[in-house]
Amino acid sequence: MSKAVLMQGNEAAVEGAIAAGMRIFAGYPITPSTEIAEQSALRLPQVGGRFIQMEDEISSIAAVLGASVAGVKAMTATSGPGFSLMQENLGYGAMAEIPCVIVDVQRAGPSTGLPTSPAQGDYMQARWGTHGDHPVIALSPSSVLETYYLMVRAFNLSEKYRTPVIFLMDEIVGHMREGVELPNPSSLIINHRRPSFHDGANKQCYFVPEGQLVPAMKPFGRGERYNITGLAHDESGFPTNNTEVAGKLVSRLLAKVEEHTDDIVRVEEYAMDDAETAVVCFGGTTRAVMSAILEAREAGKKVGMFRPITVWPFPEQQLKARLPQLKNILMVEHNHGQMLLEVQRVVNDGTLVSFLGKVDGTVITPAEILAKLQEMEV
Repeated sequence: MSKAVLMQGNEAAVEGAIAAGMRIFAGYPITPSTEIAEQSALRLPQVGGRFIQMEDEISSIAAVLGASVAGVKAMTATSGPGFSLMQENLGYGAMAEIPCVIVDVQRAGPSTGLPTSPAQGDYMQARWGTHGDHPVIALSPSSVLETYYLMVRAFNLSEKYRTPVIFLMDEIVGHMREGVELPNPSSLIINHRRPSFHDGANKQCYFVPEGQLVPAMKPFGRGERYNITGLAHDESGFPTNNTEVAGKLVSRLLAKVEEHTDDIVRVEEYAMDDAETAVVCFGGTTRAVMSAILEAREAGKKVGMFRPITVWPFPEQQLKARLPQLKNILMVEHNHGQMLLEVQRVVNDGTLVSFLGKVDGTVITPAEILAKLQEMEV
């Protein structure tokens, strides 16, 4: 039976995570994500889970990785400065193939910046924050209800592809309150990790059958012991200096995301069927964009919205499919032009791309979007 509630985006993140099976939250409170820690501390004991406040963000992500290896779905939440501190262990999670979810409720920066103000300045950090070539899946919600459902999807993708998933919220969505109708959790499709059991001293814990890219995950601590390392490793989990083995490993890590973009990537399109101008946005900019498009349509302008829900991998095939009909693209985001770079890469000079952004901690309004469209002579 569904339930109607008044809920904040940060609270919806916790409810969605619990519905997906999250039973460990390890984190360090930081504005504007603090309500996620508070709600986790309240709700997890009610469902047999555990909340742990760590001493900092580095230990938070480390505890989450450890809990996941032990067989428990785990999550942490932070904002930009804390997300920066998590990057080394985020790379460790990618290399060791440890599923977990990291929520980043973005705020204005750089450094400690404007802690309570909206921004989307961590978009590039979500993809390139850690070092080396590594797989990345990042999702970005635009409403309270979508936060709930997308959090379930974040855990499902994490378990399916054995990788950390970044939940890239922003202050607008995190602190937005809306009346929502939450589904009965029993109606949700939940992915559970595929366990494996190998006996013997040389356990092939990273063995991948021919034609597959994701190894099954052994339940560490439940009758199984195996080696885990952030170093390049062979199928037994032990470090190797064999460049052929290392190259094969990193290529597989990348391929398990790159070769499944049809399953991973999601977009929302609004009024795009006959659009000659597309406004590209994500997360908390969406409401202002949709309001501006409604006004533009009333004035006879053929304007639509293209919104990446999966922000990494960037939905380049979906955007390319729309390019033949477009004369203009307007990128709207609360930063100095981060997703803009991806849009320009995909368009490759074939369509005029304009930009509207803010870095002062205030929100972009529908009136500003309309003014920019007028300036573009749309």
